[in-house]
Amino acid sequence: MSKLPNVTTSIFTVMSKMASEYNAINLSQGFPNFPVDERLTDIVAQLAKENVHQYTPMAGYPPLMNKIAKLTLSSYNRTINPETELLVTAGATQGIFTTILALVKDNDEVIILDPSYDSYESPVLLCKAKPVRVALNDDYTPNWERIEKACSAKTRMMIINNPHNPTGKILTENDFIKLKNLLEKYPDIIILSDEVYEYITFEEKHISAHTKDFLLDRCVMVSSFGKSFHITGWKIGYTIAPEHLMKEIKKVHQFLVFSVNSISQFAINEYLDVVDVNLLGKFYQEKRDYFQKLLQNSRFELKPCEGTYFQVASYANISNEDDVTFCKNLIIDHGVAAIPISTFYSDHKDQKLIRFCFAKDNFTLESAAKKLSQI
Repeated sequence: MSKLPNVTTSIFTVMSKMASEYNAINLSQGFPNFPVDERLTDIVAQLAKENVHQYTPMAGYPPLMNKIAKLTLSSYNRTINPETELLVTAGATQGIFTTILALVKDNDEVIILDPSYDSYESPVLLCKAKPVRVALNDDYTPNWERIEKACSAKTRMMIINNPHNPTGKILTENDFIKLKNLLEKYPDIIILSDEVYEYITFEEKHISAHTKDFLLDRCVMVSSFGKSFHITGWKIGYTIAPEHLMKEIKKVHQFLVFSVNSISQFAINEYLDVVDVNLLGKFYQEKRDYFQKLLQNSRFELKPCEGTYFQVASYANISNEDDVTFCKNLIIDHGVAAIPISTFYSDHKDQKLIRFCFAKDNFTLESAAKKLSQI
């Protein structure tokens, strides 16, 4: 008997497979197709010849952990103890999975804000807990009245994703005020803050949970070097949490993966000496603006994108098809792959919206936009 009877093949796998089969331009799955920084590949090439191929300590390579602590201080003015409040993980997804397994128990409830990334629900179900899916407003801002109504004495955790995938929305100061008010009424709720796109925001600056004192003792922050440094295949991220929560997270981590890929930790440790994460927003804003300009004469209606490297677009002026069918036909008939937004909702809410990934080289964006503009 399956523990996850309703889990099927991920929509990302489905669309990428179709893109390959039909030789379509893949703007569906969220991975960059441009070269990795040569400074990083040069570091890896040198390290490959050195003695860096055995287990690192369970929580992470100590020099890298110290660099992460410095990065957290410089980015958010937060001081952490790398020995007790930090864990290097095999990607952000493993950090999320491990955190939920460690902190959520039978019959607990976990608030998930839809549209939501597909990795949140499964670990909740594996804990024999109940995912409580709460829809964001149509403009993708949180509906705090609806969220509060969904909370109860059984609520153990709430997952927030900021900047938000798939919509590109970022939380505001007012959102954090509303969150603080809610948590004062429910003092036992833990916040899991998925901030993997933290350095990829545009006109408005990202507001991290790291900067909110009321969250520091009850929040687990998840970050991703894979997203920040265009190395998604490395599957390396990290979580930061207060010691009393991190102690439990580490218990699960040591039996799930024990320690994370050694050479990647050594490489990122050196790379952090030369890279400036604060340039990422400008880099991706240029790509966002270029992609939007390429599509300005198309029949797609582009929605606001405040962060991440995803652009949501409405095809309501083009077709009455449901979004899954539209995306499949977009691949078959027009040679471009996207992701249907309805798949991020528990009730498969269909608003005729799809998601494009613009973390691509200009040639790819131009080729895709040319096809999309002819629809």
